[in-house]
Amino acid sequence: MTEINSSPGNGAVMRWWSRCENLPAGRYLFSLALGWFVPYSGSIRARVEEIRPGYARLGLADRRRVRNHLHSIHAIALVNLGEIATGLALFSAISANMRGILTDINAQYLKKARGMLTASASYRAPDDFGDDTPCEIEARILDRAGDVVCIVNATWLVGYRKS
Repeated sequence: MTEINSSPGNGAVMRWWSRCENLPAGRYLFSLALGWFVPYSGSIRARVEEIRPGYARLGLADRRRVRNHLHSIHAIALVNLGEIATGLALFSAISANMRGILTDINAQYLKKARGMLTASASYRAPDDFGDDTPCEIEARILDRAGDVVCIVNATWLVGYRKS
């Protein structure tokens, strides 16, 4: 198997983030583009605040569109936010010749989610991947007070792109 661009963080996520992050409204534009390429994830309009190899942080504003009947942020919007955070952490850490797909996700809800939320996820890629390696990544979602409102655990199956 030939590895091309095998160093971490040189995939499309990091390339586009590095082009956008310091532009006026660049983070906003990156977030819009992410929602365009991943339409369902774009439905919650999360804003990407930071990406570096193996790390992602996003914000989610409390709006009517993401609320439930209890006047808090909907459980599935929280899972969606956690999935985006884990996916960006993963895709910012693997090389351009790799791909991944979500195979399992679960959430632990700890407190009603209200107000501005911040989700963050970290991932350290192993030195050597086998093909179809399961990777578990945790995202923590915090409210403005710094309280954890939800923990999302995602398992991504990562391997090499087929030639």
